[in-house]
Amino acid sequence: MTAPQSPADTLEFPCSSCGRALRVPLSAAGKRAACPQCSAIVQVPVAGSSPAAARPPAGDGHPPVRPTQPPLPPAASSSWAVPPPPPRGPGVVPGQQAPEAQPATSAAAAPVPPPASATTAAQAPPSASFAAPGRDTPTRRLFDRITGEIGKIYVGQEELVLGALVALFSSGHVLIEAVPGLGKTLLVRTLGRVLGLKFGRIQFTADLMPSDITGAPVLDMKTQEFRFRPGPVFTQLLLADEINRAPAKTHAALLEIMQEYHVTVDGKSHPIERPFLVLATQNPIESEGTYNLPEAQLDRFMFKLVAQYPQEGEEANILRLHSQQRDINERLERELSTITTPAEILEIIRANGQVRVDDRLVDYINKIVRRTRDWPQFHMGASPRAGIALMQAARTLAAFAGRDYAVPDDVVQIALPALRHRVTLTAEAEVEGQRVDELLTELIRTVEVPRL
Repeated sequence: MTAPQSPADTLEFPCSSCGRALRVPLSAAGKRAACPQCSAIVQVPVAGSSPAAARPPAGDGHPPVRPTQPPLPPAASSSWAVPPPPPRGPGVVPGQQAPEAQPATSAAAAPVPPPASATTAAQAPPSASFAAPGRDTPTRRLFDRITGEIGKIYVGQEELVLGALVALFSSGHVLIEAVPGLGKTLLVRTLGRVLGLKFGRIQFTADLMPSDITGAPVLDMKTQEFRFRPGPVFTQLLLADEINRAPAKTHAALLEIMQEYHVTVDGKSHPIERPFLVLATQNPIESEGTYNLPEAQLDRFMFKLVAQYPQEGEEANILRLHSQQRDINERLERELSTITTPAEILEIIRANGQVRVDDRLVDYINKIVRRTRDWPQFHMGASPRAGIALMQAARTLAAFAGRDYAVPDDVVQIALPALRHRVTLTAEAEVEGQRVDELLTELIRTVEVPRL
């Protein structure tokens, strides 16, 4: 029989959920325990502090963990985040219950390891959706200034803005699936003005030829020689509107450009000015007159973002801002300021490549990508390029948050946009009506989150 502990060796505090008095040993201070009455996971206060103000003690060698926000209903959930993954480390594994704390009449309580801090992003500005915000760095200040300036013209669609910026500062490209009229063209033009980049647009149609994108040699009547006439792809921000309305031979013209940043015509290479970002759109409703994008084309996009209709308040602001019959070109010139330059963007891209990624986090990314190839509902899994995209995007997210190291939350936050277009459902899963995002969410939950 265990001898009862003296009051000096224990801590007594109320459960924050049901109010029941609990008693734990002093060694459990600052940790978490499960209430035996309501099963709620409660924070054990540090001696001398109130339970509401208690936090896990610092100096344990791990980065600070932000409390997990409660999941949103499915209709309001952000497509950038997945529900919280399994707890970190060897403590609690999926399928097992956490040890319970003892009531005040008992002498012992078993602390539970803190859960992973995967973020369920709410409808908030992009800067507020970061996991574990860090220091006030130049990159973080630049990101805040860019999003603030964009917000003067472009209302809402925070996920779209964040995804475009992460891809730009990671040397990636974005595929946007959205219905018409959600402001995709306005976003690209606004980005070009704020970032000091050149803007170009290609309207993809069934009769569009590869030379209409890349350019072609033209006979100069004065010199009687052929000279190369650059196509609309020679820009820095390229909007490829309704890209799935063109045939595969036209899509092939973008493969070399998106991967190698140059165009080869008649055996001569023509470089594309950097930074270079392709934002391609496709309509999820209309199917007549469209073509499926080939897997090689899809794999070259870092993210596939799904733009949703704006919230009621956001749509009201859109009506106020854009219903005065004012020329949008004039508004872009007068109301927006250029925040940065192409040279500064390239410098930040190089700096983001130095953000530290722990070997355990590399293994975490590798396990997620490799598991997509064995998942029973997936006919085709993600390629190694998906893992590269996850690592690059995690580094950029960490830099935007003011950190010089990436955490698992950065990977979780961008996992769905980076993987949803790189996997293919089996015929059985399609017949059953299963959704790629739901299957990826379930897959990510099965991978143990590393403790860094």
